[in-house]
Amino acid sequence: MICLIGIDCATQPRKVGLARGHLEGVRVIADECLCGGPDADPAEIVAGWIGESETALLALDAPLGWASALGPLLAGHQAGVAFDVPAHSLFRRLTDNDIAARLDKRPLEVGANLISRTSVAAVDLLGKVRSMTGEPVPLAWSWSSTTRVSAIEVYPAATRIAHGAPAGSGRVDGLSSLQCDLDLDSLSVDARDSLVCLVAAADFILGRAVHPTAVDEQIIQEGWIWAASCGS
Repeated sequence: MICLIGIDCATQPRKVGLARGHLEGVRVIADECLCGGPDADPAEIVAGWIGESETALLALDAPLGWASALGPLLAGHQAGVAFDVPAHSLFRRLTDNDIAARLDKRPLEVGANLISRTSVAAVDLLGKVRSMTGEPVPLAWSWSSTTRVSAIEVYPAATRIAHGAPAGSGRVDGLSSLQCDLDLDSLSVDARDSLVCLVAAADFILGRAVHPTAVDEQIIQEGWIWAASCGS
């Protein structure tokens, strides 16, 4: 059985939403949902779930890479010197443009918003999980080529749009493929968003998520948001 792990990333452990579930056919069954905290390290929780699983897919709601043009320009930049390139090229990844074009929803720009700190926290969490489990946890580009444990980047807002569900952080209504017998009213917005990450993980496994045209050097460096197309 494939263990689906949804992670709504944040810089503070108490704001990190965590959900564990599995697939039954095309339905996503949510088994557990909670948030981290001072005595509940999110990485330890995820590592524990992985240890109990035969195969696991982590779906993280946070940018896992930066625009490829940003690094080289910053490395040699001197204060006050013009960049002479469009600002969008420094802050928008190819996947951000894809989501905006397909689903009419532009993700936060990792290089230009406070989301950058969440991105750092997300890749740090992945690093801790790798250390705790001894698993490499690579980013997956297709389900058929994944290792025992792998990870993908997801975006709950895009998943809601693709499934025709109402917009809004923390909303899980309208996600017909999600079966959740948990007490949703007792869950925080962050925890409920991690449930949406489970649906995105299922879309990836079931082949509903849209792949990049080519997994080239730029895509590997920047990362890719896995989200289905509307109506899929």
